[in-house]
Amino acid sequence: MILIVSTGCGSDEPNNIDHMTKLDYLKTNVFVGLENLNDGFDSESIYYFSESDFQIVLNRVEEKGIGIMGIEPWKNGEFYDVMVCEDFNTTPNDSKWYRKAFKEFQKRSEELQYAASYDLPNKLLEN
Repeated sequence: MILIVSTGCGSDEPNNIDHMTKLDYLKTNVFVGLENLNDGFDSESIYYFSESDFQIVLNRVEEKGIGIMGIEPWKNGEFYDVMVCEDFNTTPNDSKWYRKAFKEFQKRSEELQYAASYDLPNKLLEN
C-alpha cells in the first residue's frame, strides 16, 4: 500500500508536492505521539498503528480535511485485508466510508495493525 497519494478516487488535485514533504506533514500533524508498529516488515515510509492509535489517526485526518484512500490492516507482519473508498462508492474525504471500514475490521476481533493511504491536499503543505 502506498502511504501517501495526492490524487485518485474523485480527487482532481495535481500531485506536485514532494512525497517526503507529505510524509513530514503526516509525521508532524497526524502521527505525532503515536507508536509506529512497523518494525521492518514493510517499507519504512509506511506507518502501522494499533487499533487505539489508528482511531486517533482517523480523528486527526478528519479534523484536518485529509482523505483516506484505503485502509490496509496486517496481522502478525502479514497482509490481512484491504478496503478502499471505491468499495463504498465515495471519495477519500468522506469520513463515513473509512469509519465504516474501520468498524468492520474491528468486528472481526483480530489483533490488527492498521496502515492507510492518504489523500493529502496540497493546500495543507503551502502554509
